[in-house]
Amino acid sequence: MAVNTVPLSARLARIKPSPSSAARARVTELVRQGRTILDLTIGEPDLDTPEFVKDAAIAAMARGETKYTGSYGTLELRQAVAEKFRRENGLVFDASQIFIGAGAKQVLHNAFAATLNTGDEVIIPAPYWVSYPDMVLLSGGTPVVLSTRVEAGYKMQAAQLERAITPRTRWVVLNSPNNPTGASYTRGELRELADVILAHDHVWLLTDDIYEHFHYSDGKALTLLEVAPELAERTLVVNGVSKAYAMTGWRVGYGAGPKALIEQLATLQSQTTSCVSSISQAAAAAALTGPQAFVADCVATFKQRRDRAMAILNTVDLLECVSPAGAFYIFPSCERVIGRATPSGRRIGNDVDFSSYLLEHAGVAVLDGSAYGVSPSIRLSFATRIDIVEEACLRIKEACESLV
Repeated sequence: MAVNTVPLSARLARIKPSPSSAARARVTELVRQGRTILDLTIGEPDLDTPEFVKDAAIAAMARGETKYTGSYGTLELRQAVAEKFRRENGLVFDASQIFIGAGAKQVLHNAFAATLNTGDEVIIPAPYWVSYPDMVLLSGGTPVVLSTRVEAGYKMQAAQLERAITPRTRWVVLNSPNNPTGASYTRGELRELADVILAHDHVWLLTDDIYEHFHYSDGKALTLLEVAPELAERTLVVNGVSKAYAMTGWRVGYGAGPKALIEQLATLQSQTTSCVSSISQAAAAAALTGPQAFVADCVATFKQRRDRAMAILNTVDLLECVSPAGAFYIFPSCERVIGRATPSGRRIGNDVDFSSYLLEHAGVAVLDGSAYGVSPSIRLSFATRIDIVEEACLRIKEACESLV
């Protein structure tokens, strides 16, 4: 009897499952087996969604706002997003220039799916968020990965960008503050990148600002349009409520850009998910227009965690750490670990081996840097309680000192 196989598209065969999702599944399985695992893989705040945001969702349900919304998103939320950009970034967008997606991730996906044709290139600085290259591949495009240097703070340089642009370049992706490094571009650095893009009329900018509020240096994190508003007709600004308001499960992100592009994102959504949950949109509107003290308190809490983690990790001779200026990740180089042996005699050949060693030997879950395009490195998230962050870092220190 013939065995039926699942028909798979060639496009889907080009991508791989999310490494962070796979790591979470592995941690869940070990916990189910009775292991105590300190999980530093999680890319979401451990804090609860503010009560006033939950109340807004409940009130929306009580009013019967439980039906489909338009594919662009509710007018209430799009106006709240426009006001957020005016208040925090000095950027002026009309509601017709704003699209609401099921998380910033869907906004990014729709942007690529709506604009890329086979062979179109998307420039992505590495280290990068794991989903960028696969989203590009899924949409038929070609990721062009630019490796950044630790000496440059893991930031893309203007000359490097200039060399990478070809007639096939469609997008440049900029994620600042960055996942996984926490790198945050300065005004001067953004100006230099903007000048390169402005010189190439066919190149568009996609700026992923989801970690905008998680900025620990003086001043605030800048989105590139604040520095170069003349790029507005070729820029999609992506953000959301997941990180700043601890609303990852509500699945609300937004994009702002030229009206013609926003229309295409909405058209694509009309034929896929139709719209974002009406209840989640009501909650997101409340988050953006309500009191903002939660955000400031959250950032202060995370800065304390970062500082404690760095104080420990900086004492680990085998790791090289750059203090993150933003986001909630640390991205140590583990090059000095490679080639050493574990207490059981197993040789560590790469950062995947090192991540496995930390999980099995120390009970600490991290992600390998190869998933983010730069090896040998690991990514640690400090988006969890400070006692867990502290204990996990101490275990990493002990695990490194046990290598021979």
